[in-house]
Amino acid sequence: MRRGSPDAPAPVKLRSRHVTMITLGGIIGASLFVGSANIIRSTGPAAIVSYLIGGLFVFLAMRMLGEMAAARPTVGSFMEYARVGLGNWAAYLVGWLYWYFWVGVIAYEAVVGGGMIAAWFPAIPDWAGSLFLLAVFVATNLISVRTFGETEFWLASIKVIAIVVFLVVGVLFVLGLWPSAEFSVHNLWAHGGFAPNGTGVVLSSVALVLFSYFGTEIAVMAAAESENPAKGIRQASGTVIWRVLLFYVGAIFVIVTAVPWNQLPDPAVIAPFSYVFSLFGVPGAEVIMSIVIFTAVISVLNSGTYSASRMFAALSEQHLAPAIAAKRTRNGVPVFAVFASTVGGLIATLVNFIAPSSGIYDFIMNSTGLVALFVYVFIAVTQWRTRLKMSEEERAGLKLKVWFFPWLNVVVVLGALGIVGIMMTTESGRTQVWTSLIATAALVLFWPLVRKKIALKQREEAEMHAPDPSTDPRQ
Repeated sequence: MRRGSPDAPAPVKLRSRHVTMITLGGIIGASLFVGSANIIRSTGPAAIVSYLIGGLFVFLAMRMLGEMAAARPTVGSFMEYARVGLGNWAAYLVGWLYWYFWVGVIAYEAVVGGGMIAAWFPAIPDWAGSLFLLAVFVATNLISVRTFGETEFWLASIKVIAIVVFLVVGVLFVLGLWPSAEFSVHNLWAHGGFAPNGTGVVLSSVALVLFSYFGTEIAVMAAAESENPAKGIRQASGTVIWRVLLFYVGAIFVIVTAVPWNQLPDPAVIAPFSYVFSLFGVPGAEVIMSIVIFTAVISVLNSGTYSASRMFAALSEQHLAPAIAAKRTRNGVPVFAVFASTVGGLIATLVNFIAPSSGIYDFIMNSTGLVALFVYVFIAVTQWRTRLKMSEEERAGLKLKVWFFPWLNVVVVLGALGIVGIMMTTESGRTQVWTSLIATAALVLFWPLVRKKIALKQREEAEMHAPDPSTDPRQ
């Protein structure tokens, strides 16, 4: 049967439970289980505030994206809305930057996952473990969107269960209600104060926190391939983000109250979750958490492959990427986009092992630092422009609305600019800003060529739909 024929089976769709877990799975990764230690060690207990500010920032952006997506579900999500609201140039920039970000994530998670496999099985080299994981999740994504969703559902479920247990036991522990535990809430202020290194570092850490949160928008993309897009989008834009805030902010609260912030071990030695779990007296805590962290790593790798491939396919459909990337199987999978996205991650992964001193891998990781801010600013501006273009009837018919329009849009844009300004005050922050701007500038250089391609395609399509003069009855 040919694709598109009346007999062709409809592509399988994601279910509501898949969309919910895809959102959680896309953002609960090594950045929370391991990377949170670096933020705590630099900010102290005030890391809670960094995560709270970052979470509220993301919540506002998700609400804006949700308003547009509820009115017009599409796999390309914010890239397509940027095209409609601001023009092809905006779709080109935000789409390719988003794809580039997830290629970097694919590489990062593959490197981390390969390292964990090598630690468990010393006979297997790091690079072999990384390549194995890339191959597994290419296969998972190629079968069907339902296979991806089911895989992500179970991987994310393991992480969610682990965090729920961590929160419940952790609260009992810090309140002194757990066996052999003492009341330890005073750790919030007893070791140099709540913000021992000042408020500046608390604000500058928000940029790193946003990197951790980035991925909630996956659910809006996935909802377009679900059985009930409107329901999935409402969940992603509202209820899910509150769960994310609870997991992140709650977990950080437990860590900084259970352990004095300046006594938290180096995450290279033991992850903060593993260390706190060991304090609970849980047998085999370190082994259990190692498995959970590995699950988190491969879950994000799975989600990253999905996100990158869907964005690549959406770019292709708008003539912003090679046409072949838009082709899909009968199950709705953009095969070439999956392979191309994985190859991008594969190249970055191999560079890390083959030429670790070249700085290329570090450049890729640093240059994705501002992508989250770019995307959120585009979402805020696009939703603003889209709302202004609507009639009164269209505005009244919106199923999901942003509150206090357009003042929250202004807050998001100014907040992003403020974060960039704060990042410029630190060496690591400046590195991320400048490398991100270099990557963006490289995209801008190719825009004239892409613009010509779009114009050519539009002329071809106009000619195809133009009436044939020879069939004009007036002749």
